[in-house]
Amino acid sequence: MKAASPLPREFYLRSPAEVAENLLGKILVRVIDGKRLSCRIVEAEAYYGPEDPASRARRGGDLKRTMFGDVGIALIYGIHRQWLLNVVAHEEGDPGAVLIRSGEPLDGVELMKELRGVDDPHLLTSGPGRLTKAMCIDKSFHGKPVYVRDYGLWIEEGEDISSDLIAKSHRIGVSDDLPTPLRFYIRDNKYVSRRK
Repeated sequence: MKAASPLPREFYLRSPAEVAENLLGKILVRVIDGKRLSCRIVEAEAYYGPEDPASRARRGGDLKRTMFGDVGIALIYGIHRQWLLNVVAHEEGDPGAVLIRSGEPLDGVELMKELRGVDDPHLLTSGPGRLTKAMCIDKSFHGKPVYVRDYGLWIEEGEDISSDLIAKSHRIGVSDDLPTPLRFYIRDNKYVSRRK
C-alpha cells in the first residue's frame, strides 16, 4: 500500500469523541527493521478527564499528566498483561485520549501472524491487546508523537468513512460509563472487536 502523510498534530486538537470518529478509516503504521505493518482503524473509543468514570485521568500519575499534555502523543498502558494504544486528543486546556480498539490488517500480514502466533487474519488485530501484539507496539512508544515517522509508529491519511457507515455504542468493559456513546466503529466490518 502506498505511504501517505502522517495526520498532523492539529488533527488531535479536538474533542476525543470527534477524533475517535474521524480516526475510523485512517491507517495505523508500524515499521520494524524496514518492514511496514499497517492496518485500517475500524474501531476507537473516546476518553475524557477526571469527570469520566472510565478515564485513566482519574488515577493521577503519569497517565493523567499525559492525558492533560500535548496532543498526538501515544499513551500506552498495560492491562491484563496486554499493552493498549491510546492517542492523546483534546481541546486546548482539557484532558482526553482515544483508545485504538481494532484494525483491519493491510501490510505485513504474515509478520503479524508470526508476532501473534495465529493464522486467522480476523484474530490478528480485532481487539486492543491483539492489535498491539500483532504490530509489536509496547510501552517504549509511550510519550512519543504519532504525527511523525521518527519513532516507527504513526497514523496516516486513509479514507473518510461516511457517517451512515459509522455505528456508536457504549464503551466495552466499562461498568460505570458516561451517558453518551463513546465507542465508534465501522458498521458490519468483520475486524471490529465486538459486534452486537
